[in-house]
Amino acid sequence: MVEHIVLFKTRADATSEQREAMRQALLSLQDRVPGIVHATCGYNFSERNQGYDVGFVVRFADRAALDAYLPHPAHQEVVERYVRPISEGVLVVDYEI
Repeated sequence: MVEHIVLFKTRADATSEQREAMRQALLSLQDRVPGIVHATCGYNFSERNQGYDVGFVVRFADRAALDAYLPHPAHQEVVERYVRPISEGVLVVDYEI
């Protein structure tokens, strides 16, 4: 299995409604993209967050599932419609478990 961790730094002018819409859209991917075993998404409350205020963790069955996810139309739609308009930084960590 593969753990895919994404931290988002949302813009200061992003509304709470936009942030929640992004969170819900990211979570919807687990029902729309094959190979996702589990996904969680939430708001970072750590005081050491360095501006990364939303976290998204996706567990994939294997690397092939992760590779298929990145160009998947549902993933691309969420990125273009919900993530890019309000994000100014993204940090990604992928590792096998």
